[in-house]
Amino acid sequence: MYYKFSGFTQKLTGAAPATAYSPQGLRPGVPTESPTMIFATPTKIVSEGSAVAEFMGKNKVADLQKIFQTADSIPVHLKGGIPDRLLYRTTMALTIGGAMYCLVALYIAAQPQNK
Repeated sequence: MYYKFSGFTQKLTGAAPATAYSPQGLRPGVPTESPTMIFATPTKIVSEGSAVAEFMGKNKVADLQKIFQTADSIPVHLKGGIPDRLLYRTTMALTIGGAMYCLVALYIAAQPQNK
């Protein structure tokens, strides 16, 4: 006798040979024909003689490394100058304002309603 695992009862149950060899309803199926390609465009091979677009600007990595790796007392998130300070202070103001708003909302919600 053949057995298979029943997902409903969570036990082994008797089964026919065909269902015992393909558990959980999976059928061994091999497609008779290959599926059609969705993107059937040929692959382009880059030849050595082709023109490669190059970055025409100045490489600023060395300059930025000098700025961000200096041993001063400024935190790294503020070393970008005025824009970094403005973003930091705006973020801190919004954070403190949001925390205060939450506390006020909790205080108002905790008050009993007068009827």
